[in-house]
Amino acid sequence: MNKRRKFIQMSAVIGAGAFLPFQFCSPKKQESTQAEALLGAAKGILDDFGIQLYSVKENMAEDPVETIKAMASYGYTQLEGFDGGKGIFWGMSNTAFKSLVDDLGLDFIASHANTFQNLEQQAEQAGAIGMKYLICPWVGPQKSMDDFKRLAEEFNKQGEICKKHGLRFAYHNHGYTFDELEGQIPQDYLMENTDPNLVDFEMDTYWVYTAGTDPVDYIKRYPNRFVLGHVKDKSPDLPFEEPNGSTLIGKGMMDFPSILRTGMDNGMKYFIVEQERFDEITPMEAAKRNAAYMKSLIF
Repeated sequence: MNKRRKFIQMSAVIGAGAFLPFQFCSPKKQESTQAEALLGAAKGILDDFGIQLYSVKENMAEDPVETIKAMASYGYTQLEGFDGGKGIFWGMSNTAFKSLVDDLGLDFIASHANTFQNLEQQAEQAGAIGMKYLICPWVGPQKSMDDFKRLAEEFNKQGEICKKHGLRFAYHNHGYTFDELEGQIPQDYLMENTDPNLVDFEMDTYWVYTAGTDPVDYIKRYPNRFVLGHVKDKSPDLPFEEPNGSTLIGKGMMDFPSILRTGMDNGMKYFIVEQERFDEITPMEAAKRNAAYMKSLIF
């Protein structure tokens, strides 16, 4: 992390008081200890990693600016957005949103979006501010393989539109694409029948694992296709098939050192924290703890 980014993020730590509970007596001690705790000593192998803002969706709905400031203070350097009802720029213009994240030393690399509506406009706005990806996050289970064949064709078309505006298209998997349908695995079909020059994939490691597939093996099977990865752990305290079973990264069942090492060796460039289930802590506290894990990760 360069000195300017670290300075910006330490400033965000100090300025994000609404989200960061202080536990010390001296104000100066509060600031320095908090900054050291969040940005300090543990040195991992990842200089840059992000968070899917859906992980803190309630906070984003309440105050997107302060929530994003808090993400910077926790040590995230990248953001992946979603459309929370106000568009992927949360009611701001694309350039105003870009200025906000730039001032915090963050890179708004991608957003989940409805790529089946107004893609031309979305891609134009995203490309204009240097975003890397627009991502289709959901298509739902399909009735037949013909439906998945049509989706592969559609993804290629969406990839063309994104490419025209200087960014790329990706599809984010859920578990249903790993369920056999008419003797085929839909995810395999999508991987093998989309143009690598137009379509990338974001591996949700949690859903691959929950579907009974080894993320390491699957990344190796399709090198350089999974350019983005969701780092999302699976609770060992819930039934394996539980769909909403994520937990703090490093507290679950998944071997992220192996998964992320394999990802890096096979073309994965972006590592995005996501958590959707919270038991005794808040989503903001989980985001902070997950950032600490990512900063200290060695593999």
